[in-house]
Amino acid sequence: MQINSSGIKRFLIVSPHPDDAELGMGGTILTLKEKKHYVAIIDMTSGEPTPYGSKDKRKKETREATKILGVDERLNLDLPNRYLFDSKEARLLLAGKIRLIKPDIIFCPYPEDAHPDHKSAASISEGARFYTKYTKISLEGEPWYSEYLFYYSCSHLRKIPSMSFLIDISAHYRNKTMTMQCYRSQFIDNPKNRSVFEWVEARDRYYGALIKKQYAEPFFCNEALSVSDPAMFLS
Repeated sequence: MQINSSGIKRFLIVSPHPDDAELGMGGTILTLKEKKHYVAIIDMTSGEPTPYGSKDKRKKETREATKILGVDERLNLDLPNRYLFDSKEARLLLAGKIRLIKPDIIFCPYPEDAHPDHKSAASISEGARFYTKYTKISLEGEPWYSEYLFYYSCSHLRKIPSMSFLIDISAHYRNKTMTMQCYRSQFIDNPKNRSVFEWVEARDRYYGALIKKQYAEPFFCNEALSVSDPAMFLS
């Protein structure tokens, strides 16, 4: 696969629940929008029920976070939280949206995770990406195939997997934190989850240190990546 960094591109982030995209790659989303790329987010579930949340609260929190991110489009498939399964129906639902958005690159959760919804979101995304190129199938839009599928880290496992590449998010870390704070019902009202800010910052600082930056977010790819100009690695 060849990395092409020129021109305006289209990106889609698949998020199991509202807040996972912000936790895993909020800084990268802000970076992409700074570069004027088209960015869409699809939340697969409402994220409810949770101890301190409600559907109305989550919708309001998501709107606030989305405003900070500045993305072009955000949809919710309203699939069942806690019971998200990889199925033909879920794949077709997501594939139809992918055909309409036509992303060059899809991001989805890293599949090695303790949360079943996150694992399912990854496998649904993989299947949907392939379904979008089918002909003679009952789907909206024209056949499409996104060139890349990358995984971002929003894992519940206490481990740091080896990454394929890192994106410097130092310039946008403050706003990433602000998007996380929008999800008050999840990370502030619930005392058990307040440590998420410390955990995410420690993780992003660790990855940033690997590339001599203050903060970075990790990404993973199952395919070989080709770089045409090694100078792109030099600051």
